[in-house]
Amino acid sequence: MRVHHQEHALSESELRVVEFRGRSLPAGLAQEWSALHEASGAAVFLSPEWLIPWMRHIAPGVEPRLLCVRDRDGRLVGILPLGFEQTRAFGRRIRRLFVLGERHVGSDYLDVVAGLAHRRVVTLALGRHLRDVQAGWDVLDLCDLDSASPTPGWLQEVLDGGDWGWRSTPRFTCPVERLDPGGDFDAFLKRTGRRDNFLRRLRWFERQKGFRIQVTRRPEELAPAAEAFFRLHRLRWAAEGGSQGIRGTGVEAFHRDAMAGLAAAGKLRLTTLWVGEQPVASVYGIVQGRDFLYYQSGYDPAWRAKSPGLVLVGLSFRDAMAEGLERYDFLRGTEAYKSEWARRQRTTCSWRCTFRHGPGAWLTRFEETSLAVRGRVRSLLPQPVVQAVQRYRRRASAIVARAPAPGVPVQAAVEQPRR
Repeated sequence: MRVHHQEHALSESELRVVEFRGRSLPAGLAQEWSALHEASGAAVFLSPEWLIPWMRHIAPGVEPRLLCVRDRDGRLVGILPLGFEQTRAFGRRIRRLFVLGERHVGSDYLDVVAGLAHRRVVTLALGRHLRDVQAGWDVLDLCDLDSASPTPGWLQEVLDGGDWGWRSTPRFTCPVERLDPGGDFDAFLKRTGRRDNFLRRLRWFERQKGFRIQVTRRPEELAPAAEAFFRLHRLRWAAEGGSQGIRGTGVEAFHRDAMAGLAAAGKLRLTTLWVGEQPVASVYGIVQGRDFLYYQSGYDPAWRAKSPGLVLVGLSFRDAMAEGLERYDFLRGTEAYKSEWARRQRTTCSWRCTFRHGPGAWLTRFEETSLAVRGRVRSLLPQPVVQAVQRYRRRASAIVARAPAPGVPVQAAVEQPRR
């Protein structure tokens, strides 16, 4: 299906919001959504290639509510992919709306999907729709937005005053680096301070029999590279009690589906370092527009002394520059190795809108109390005990990642930085 997008300025009076509930999308909506997403420049984590598998594998108990904004000719000009769930706090039932993709898979930069020229008017239309249907929700959570996003401010123009309260919470730091498309890779290496070590390690691998770098982009090539990635990722984190980033069979099944969709859309960059027939390290990357997103990685600890992860990160920078990309984004997490490559940062935040006359305020109080108690307990425990508890929690959560069951506080599902 070919989808056209309006170039002229839109007025709110010519927009209408259509809300689709349930998992069966109307015919053609996925294609419209994909085309709008591509044209908007929104984060890949808001694409149907990412969120449809998320709905299938991560949150089967969540009711999707897709708010689709159409112009007077019926063309899709905006979408806010929400989910709906009910939880309880202090015995009270809380009806919560949130952006799909918020938990278990590290989705950064969640937001409204709309063309840059239309974002404000589309967001205002969405705000008025949410205001008009307010009797059906108590809390609206916009998790992991880019901190520079104007969306909360625009929504506050509609959802503000005595009936609604807003709260902003800092989330994650995302190290990023600007690239010189097609530029001199060696000059880039000199800026990082990693040049000598990277080149020494790379030359060592190049002398090994059967050394090769494989970049998987197409669906028909995906299966062996994906198997290598998941094996290496599990090996890397086994001693730590499992990965916080890909934990459990449900999350792995999600990524298998997402990888296939991303490959079909030309966005996957799954890079594997091989020595002979043995995969040694792997980087799970995604290209969105002019950005390279470093999503996850893994390596065989038996090769740790040869720094295969360092080699692959450097090569992924080289390939991104050669591809003409303009930014390399490590996404959430401030691990030391990222700062050796990236000198800039993006940050994310979460915004909560609560209807003051409903039970939503109880949820916020419950979560604030829970976090304060956990923080106090953690500050009193010796660091080895804290680390042991973290390893235990990772092992426990790796059984199967799923949405919170009814009655489980939402805070229990808030994910930690991806590693």
